[in-house]
Order: sequence, then structure tokens, then C-alpha cells
Amino acid sequence: MKVTVLASGSKGNCIYIEGASGALLIDAGLSARQIRARLSACGESGDRIEAIVVTHEHTDHIRGADSLARSLDVPVIATEGTLREYLEHRRTSGKPLRVAACRSGEPHAIGDFSVTPFSVFHDAADPCGFIVREHDAVFGCCTDTGCVNDRMLAHLRTCDAIVLESNHCPQMLEQGPYPLFLKRRIRDEKRGHLSNAASAACLGRIADSVHTALLAHLSEVNNTPDRAMVSAIDGLGLYAGSIRLGIAPQHTVSETIEL
Repeated sequence: MKVTVLASGSKGNCIYIEGASGALLIDAGLSARQIRARLSACGESGDRIEAIVVTHEHTDHIRGADSLARSLDVPVIATEGTLREYLEHRRTSGKPLRVAACRSGEPHAIGDFSVTPFSVFHDAADPCGFIVREHDAVFGCCTDTGCVNDRMLAHLRTCDAIVLESNHCPQMLEQGPYPLFLKRRIRDEKRGHLSNAASAACLGRIADSVHTALLAHLSEVNNTPDRAMVSAIDGLGLYAGSIRLGIAPQHTVSETIEL
């Protein structure tokens, strides 16, 4: 399995997962044209994509899902709450679209992939992260969550590699230009985004099982790659030298992770 983050951040999110016989997208938060351009930049056409799985219905995760799914003739797969909100309020077209529902904690087969959603804490209808398995390789995606609890950690501990949110530096958020209501939303553990410190604490608790972690969904206003990376290294402690760390960028494709 190979994983490349095509985009990560408030301007759009998309992860390309390539397996032996097919591929998946997690989220499609750029336009369909932009996603195809990012795929081309990493040497892919998108022809192998079998489905688009969606974490939640916010625009930076579903912007291109409708158009791209129809052009590729693949289904959009999400939890029932996300699909309902997406289909009733967020679609960009009335043209026929294939969809399928998945349930938290239950594996969903897509070609040779097994995709298991797990519930997260965010201000959306039914948000989730995903664990993707292909044969012996296991990848996890956990972004757009205000906290990571023991149930979520149990899923992430099964992974070889993860994309994990490290959205904001609390000090930068507090001193930054956002209005108070938005600051409160971002740092809310039940509906917001994971801070550098919370992300680092999560890494520290799964460091004995994960070999690669890309820090994702970094705020361009309330964080910097250096701050996120230093925090993650501190959280890893003695494991800092044994885990490959990277940053999932917003405007270019990431390095490719091989599992």
C-alpha cells in the first residue's frame, strides 16, 4: 500500500491510497480539476480509484466529491449521518450519484481494501476517521477532531502509518486574529480541532506500534510546521528516533508513504 496526501488544511483535504489492484481517495476537498492535477503531480491518473470515502460533510472535505465521483463512475462512501447531510444540503449537482453508507466500527469492503470508520469529535453530522487495511498493511486517518480518546487510540494502535491532525498551537490561537467564538470552537474538545500538544500526546501513546506519521490539517494562521514538528518530537520522547515524521502540506502533494 502507498499513501500520498494530495492536500491537507482548511483550503482542502484529499488523500490518495494506492493498493495492489486498486486505489481509494479519502475526502475530495479540492475541485475535481485540482485533484486530477495533484494526482498527475505524483504520477497517477485516478483511473484505479474505486471509491471516494468521506470523513464528514464540510466543504474542505467534499468540494470535488460530486463531480469527481461522477466522472470516475465510483461511489461516495460515508457514514449515514454524513451522507444524509451531504445529499440533502451539500451536493453541487442534481445528477445521479452512487453512494453507500458505512457504520462506525464495522469494516466495509472496497475491492481488496477493508475500510473501517471510527467516530471522532467534530461539529459535523456524523464525522469519522478511517482505518484502511490491505493484506498486512494498515493505514489510519484521524483529522478534524477535538480530542482523541481511548477508543480512537485502540484503532490507531493497529496502524503501520497514520495521518494525524496537528491543527494549532494554543498560544498562537490565543494571540491570533480570530474572533473569540471561532477560537472557542477550534479548541473545543467535543467539536473542534486537535492542538499540537494533543496530537503529540496521542503520538506518544501509540509510538510503539506506528512507524510513520504525517502531521495534517495545520492551520496557516495558528500554527507552523516547525511548531507542530517540535511538539510531536517532544511527545514521542524516547521513540522520537524510531518513528518517521513528516508534514502533510496544503498546496503541494506530500511525500509518499509505503507500507
